[in-house]
Parts: sequence; structure tokens; C-alpha cells
Amino acid sequence: MGDTASRLVKVLSGVLMGAVLSLGAAGTAWAAPKPKPPPGVDISGVGLTEPLRLRVDTHDGHVNAVIDQVSWLGRTGQAKGPKEADLGPKYTVVVFAGEEPKHTYDLYPKAVGGPRVYRPAKQPDERKTSSGWFLGRLNMSETLRGAGVPLERQLDTLSGGIGGGERVIPDDSLNASRSINESVGELRRLLLINVAVAVTITIGLAGIALLVRRRSR
Repeated sequence: MGDTASRLVKVLSGVLMGAVLSLGAAGTAWAAPKPKPPPGVDISGVGLTEPLRLRVDTHDGHVNAVIDQVSWLGRTGQAKGPKEADLGPKYTVVVFAGEEPKHTYDLYPKAVGGPRVYRPAKQPDERKTSSGWFLGRLNMSETLRGAGVPLERQLDTLSGGIGGGERVIPDDSLNASRSINESVGELRRLLLINVAVAVTITIGLAGIALLVRRRSR
């Protein structure tokens, strides 16, 4: 009986040890996933005799700045864009993972009414998506210019690292007196709400105190 129990303990110990080793190997496999291919972009368009080929190992900042122009787009855009005459020069951006093209977009930094992005339905990685037009970032022109696209410098953007920054708000669009009046009005409304809440709480507490006093008599 003792030998049987000893053998059973050894068998169970072996099974448990094998399970622990298997879980350890699986954990190691999960903890060390394959590294993702580094991103890159190709830019072609007006004024470029050959595409600009930017990769993170040599143009890290420019690659990230260009990808930032298109990485935020939603699933659906507008079906119709501006008139062709209002689009200005077109620059096609192809986003790579390693040396494999994944996504393509058409950028129009000089479009009337602000930069535009067009995403075609047909993509290099053959994924299913819908074509659509999107409003582009205001610093698109400076981003492309910083990456090497022959565009004139925009004087209405602030420098903010590679590719420029945000557009300066025109002085005539600011109304200081209106902003102050709106702020004062909001403060008054907030104070009135606070007073109303305090009065309501006070009346409620007084009512409860009166009720308790009547019942205690």
C-alpha cells in the first residue's frame, strides 16, 4: 500500500512539474513577441522627380510627423471632396511596415478652405476600407516641407519641432471683451445654481428637523 502511494505521489509530481514547465515556456513565448517591422513612408507628387523614401533609421522624426497626418482618420469620411480646381498640388503618401506597403493616402496641403486628405478604397495590403475625404491637419504643408517636399514656407504656422506646429489664430478673430462678458455670465449662472442648491438643502433639513421634533413630542 505504501509503495503504491509513493508511486502515485511521484507520478503526480512529474505531471505537475511538466505542467509548470509548459506554462513557463508558454509565458516566455508570450513575453517575447516578434518585433514589429519599423515604419516608413514614401512621398511622391508635384515637384518631386522621384519619391522621397523616408525610414525611421535615418528620418525618425519626419516619418512620425508624416504618419501623424493620417493616423487619426476615422473609418468613414465625406463621399465628396472639394472641386478639383480648389485642391492644389497632390502628394501621395504610402505608409510602410518594414519594406511592405500597408496604406496609401493623397494629401492636398494647399486646398482651398484648408488641407484635405483622400483615402482611396484600394489599399496596398488589400484590406477592406471605404474611400473618403477628410479635413487635414493645419500643419500639413509644413510637415511635408520639412520632410523634403518642395513647398513654400507657411508664415501663419508656428514652429513646433519637425514639420512645423499649429496655425496661429488671427488677431481679428479674438474678441477680448466678449470673452470676458461670457466668463462673467457663466460665473453668475454658476453662483445662482449654487445658491439654489444651498437653499434647497437648507429647506429640506429644516423640514426634516421639524418632522422629527413633532414626532418626539
